[in-house]
Order: sequence, then C-alpha cells, then structure tokens
Amino acid sequence: MGRLDFSTTESARLLLLAVFGVLALSVVLAEQEGENLSGLSNNPDKAIFAVRENGTTCLMVEFAVRFLVPYDVLALNGIDLITEQAAFTLPRGAEIEGTCGSTESEIQISWKNNAYTLRIYFSKELREKDIEVWKISKVQFVYDSSETSHFINAYNPGKHTASTHHLSALKGITVSMYDVQIQPFDIASDFMFSEAYKCITDQRERLEETLPLILSFILALIIVITVVVYHFHLKLTAVQPVLPRDRSMYKNM
Repeated sequence: MGRLDFSTTESARLLLLAVFGVLALSVVLAEQEGENLSGLSNNPDKAIFAVRENGTTCLMVEFAVRFLVPYDVLALNGIDLITEQAAFTLPRGAEIEGTCGSTESEIQISWKNNAYTLRIYFSKELREKDIEVWKISKVQFVYDSSETSHFINAYNPGKHTASTHHLSALKGITVSMYDVQIQPFDIASDFMFSEAYKCITDQRERLEETLPLILSFILALIIVITVVVYHFHLKLTAVQPVLPRDRSMYKNM
C-alpha cells in the first residue's frame, strides 16, 4: 500500500490556505450581520435597516419602498394573455444581509421566504478637490410570480430578475423610494446617521422648481407698483377747474 508524503513546503502551503480560509469565512460572517430597526419608526410604511461589521454599524437605510410589477394572466378564452399589476410595499419585518467596504457596499433585503429580494449596491469615488461622493450603482429586484399573495393566477409563474443593467422583458417594473435616508459609508456613531449633505443636483433641481415662482412673484409686484405709480401720476397731472375770483360772475352761470 502506497504512502503519501508531504514536504515541509507543501505542509506550510496547506496551513496557509487553511488559515486564509478561516479568515475569509470570518470576514464574510462579519459582513453579513444585518439589523432590522423598523420598530423605531412611527411610520407603518417606513423600514429602517442596518448592516454591522465587527459590532459597528457600517451601512444604514431608512425608507419606504413601493413596487409595481406587471404580470400576465390567461384570458377567459384560454388563448389571449392579459396584463395585470401587482402592487405591494416593502414589509418592515424583512430579513437583512449586507457587505461593507471602503469603496463598495451592498444591502440585501428579503421577505416571504426569499420570494422577494431587493439588492442595492453602492460605490464611492473621489471627485475633484479631494471630495468623496457615493452613489447607488445598481438596484436589483428578484421576485417569484408563483407567490400568490400578490400574483393571482400568474401565467408561467416563476422567479424573475430585474435590475438597472438588464430589464429585458421586465421594463414595466417600477420601484419607488420615498422618505429616504441612506448612508452606505463612513458612519461615525452606531445606529445613527451622520449630518445630511445636500448634493448639487438636488439643489439645482430645487432651484429650478422655485425659480419660476420667484420670477412670477417679482413680475406681479412690478405690475402692481406700475399701476399704483400710474394712478398717482394721473391724479397729480389732472387739470383742475379754474374758479372765477369775482363772485358776480356766478350770475351768468
């Protein structure tokens, strides 16, 4: 019977691989520690989720999410297909997973035994003047049309995936987020958002919305001032009737 011999180099290599495997497993486990904090919100439609790494919050989201998903059902004639709409919101009791990094992070929100999964990917980059900015780089939504609480008699039911990069036949899906607070990087205090930062795009859009109102108000004010000035001008320049000084002239009037 043959004997397997290991050299010192091979043993050291196997030991290093085992150590790296344990370290990688511990990192993955640390990255995927999710916390559901939705009970802290008084809004029944709003959810609060956090991702923690090594006991510290590294990603937080607070928002309400609404989904509108079209799906096909078979018509009464058994031949034609009719498009229906499934409308539902993100539940507060969803399960959370996520990963945190220095330039990339991700949160995964699942519910109904993984029948629905919303994944949001974030990335951070360095702009001019050493300003760090982050953005949502990708949104992916996975749903199972065989789940009957929202999809009634769906034709050809099964798992479907829609994302910002590949919508294909699922272009009609709408994912709406409102009452949003998101911080995927650089959280200073545990379970607390940092001070809000207004991005230039939002400020520009707000200016575009308010500028027409301001211009309309200024124009209306100019019109009012012009009318008032013109009215006083007419009163000042009006010809006053000249009364005769000799009262005897009244006899001829």
